[in-house]
Amino acid sequence: MDVKAPKALLKAQKLANLLDTAVKLPIIPVRVGLDSLVGIIPGAGDALMLLVSLRIVWLGKSLGMPKPLLAQMVKNAAIDFGLGFIPVVGDLVDIFYKANQKNVRIMERWWIGENKANVDAATRQALNDWNEQSKDS
Repeated sequence: MDVKAPKALLKAQKLANLLDTAVKLPIIPVRVGLDSLVGIIPGAGDALMLLVSLRIVWLGKSLGMPKPLLAQMVKNAAIDFGLGFIPVVGDLVDIFYKANQKNVRIMERWWIGENKANVDAATRQALNDWNEQSKDS
């Protein structure tokens, strides 16, 4: 049995990494992404990043996530958007808030919860296969 994350979740993970952690800053051990960089542009940058963040929410909806979790994801994106309107301080806080990463963690926890039995069975099967190969060696 092979259990893999759905394409929508994998896309959301890649998008969140691009938006929140794609670039390592020199000197300080903090990673930033396009959200922090584009968000520096007053108004338009934050609005553009909100639209991209909502793509992650849409990917969650396409997986069939429950409405309360989707609402939490929208709230995270809205907080990130709102923080961006505070000059300088908002840009600094945006570096650490990482709403897109939070939203992907919500998606991951939900998906694992929904697929726990299959993931556990696949893990047991892989362990059994490994044990059998170890005996034959």
